[in-house]
Amino acid sequence: MNRRTRALTVLVCALLLPLAGCATEHTNRTARTPDDTIRAATLALTDRCLTRQGLTPPRPGKRPANRAEEQRVAAALFGSPPAELSLTLANGIPVRAHTDGCLAAAQRTLYGDQKRWFRVSTVVNNLKPEAAHRDLSLASVRARHRAELTDWQRLRARALDASTRVLHTPTH
Repeated sequence: MNRRTRALTVLVCALLLPLAGCATEHTNRTARTPDDTIRAATLALTDRCLTRQGLTPPRPGKRPANRAEEQRVAAALFGSPPAELSLTLANGIPVRAHTDGCLAAAQRTLYGDQKRWFRVSTVVNNLKPEAAHRDLSLASVRARHRAELTDWQRLRARALDASTRVLHTPTH
């Protein structure tokens, strides 16, 4: 497994797979947090996408049949190079993402505008590092990125609404 495939597999396991049990509705469990709801819907959508392609969605502790299968799943899930979306952080580090693949399709379904979601979520998720890099208070960096924070809240609310619908839609 190459370094990129391994890193992407670890990412999906860390972000999505802990919620594998959340992808189906449970009537006797406590309510999910908004983050858990969005993660569960993302997992459900990516699983459906991979399954439609004849691929087995990855699960923690379960290895693919072989390296070629692992690479096919990674490419189908995360897309193939080159990355179409890119944003350079305040510290000069570039962040990139693909617009193809099952994860990108899930983001389009949930957030509506994948490109906008990529941009605002990358900025919002890096406010603390930006403050440290620029030697500014977090409050001043937040004020600087008020528009991105507003967009992030709007897109996240849309994703939560869409996630609820995804999780209540039976799959056949």
